[in-house]
Amino acid sequence: MDLTFTGEQLAFRDELRAWLRDNPPGERPPGGDEDAVFAWQRDWQRRLHEGGWAGVHWPAEFGGRGASLTETAIFFEELGRARAPLPANVLGLLLGGPTLMVWGTDEQKERYLPPILSAEEIWCQGFSEPDAGSDLASLKTRAVRDGDGWVVTGQKVWTSAAQYAKWCMLVARTDPDAAKHKGLTYFLMGMEQDAVQVRPLKQITGGAEFNELFIEEARIPDANVVGGVGNGWKVALTTLMNERAGLAFFLQVRLRQQLDGLFEAAASSGALDDPRVADTLGDLHVRTEVLRLMAWRGLSAIETYGQPGPEGSLGKWLWSETNQLLVQAAADIVGAEALTAGTPWAYELLRARGNSIEGGTTEILKNIVAERVMGLPRAGRA
Repeated sequence: MDLTFTGEQLAFRDELRAWLRDNPPGERPPGGDEDAVFAWQRDWQRRLHEGGWAGVHWPAEFGGRGASLTETAIFFEELGRARAPLPANVLGLLLGGPTLMVWGTDEQKERYLPPILSAEEIWCQGFSEPDAGSDLASLKTRAVRDGDGWVVTGQKVWTSAAQYAKWCMLVARTDPDAAKHKGLTYFLMGMEQDAVQVRPLKQITGGAEFNELFIEEARIPDANVVGGVGNGWKVALTTLMNERAGLAFFLQVRLRQQLDGLFEAAASSGALDDPRVADTLGDLHVRTEVLRLMAWRGLSAIETYGQPGPEGSLGKWLWSETNQLLVQAAADIVGAEALTAGTPWAYELLRARGNSIEGGTTEILKNIVAERVMGLPRAGRA
């Protein structure tokens, strides 16, 4: 693994740094107004789009820069270093768009890709259900053919940004008699219909990042089937393979910034003189560096083999664990402020509880690492 950037990659980084310096995102709206925060992120994506930075990894023919994997990683690292937010339509940029580029018809690409880049149309992901989280193929949402379209009934959960979305990447069962992986179809479902009800899930932080979707005979035209009827599992895998693309670099930079802030708090209060605190922060420093190097190692594997490997599960698992350890250390070091509602550390402490659930639970990730990375037998087998 060579971490030395080429001249072309350095030029890309320097151009991006200059643009971010000249186009700061502005301050995050104060308080807990989620609508205002989303509007700020949406405006930020529009500015990125106008500057040619909204979809750097998209091919130029679809409005992107055709950036390499390394340049895409540089983009997310620099976005994190600039303390800029992720674009509002991150699910469309990272999941929906790339999936359509692989499986979509020419008409679908022409219709849906431009408004993803500009944040004109926001996308959400309708995969998880109350009884189908880690085992996606067990989903129960049904789609029944009706004339030249489909009628969909079911429930989805943990749907990020559903309250702002115009389109949902929906996987539903279209053949109840087929094997569970075979009877699925991937749809683009319009969210702006009475048959789709969005109910926010209020979290311990006080916010509602996620939602439940209650779908009662929603209509989807045939033109909104992606990849063909009954081929939903393969299309969904394309989406899932892109799920953490680039985010690992953004998250590890943000983790580093939080740790630096904790170092400063410990130094100013004198807590850093306590060898136990110094040991804790030293361990967190090593962990964040390991995560940074693991992100680049994973990128090297993708460049070599052409797709993400199971090692990505290890990075997500360790990031979740490290972030939870960091915010708990903040509660011990910073003291009452970290436990006072409305403060940044209090938010991070509460929000980190979900890290080991979202994006793949830690238990499932450990199984993947054990079976597919270490080659251990599955539980219950000799």
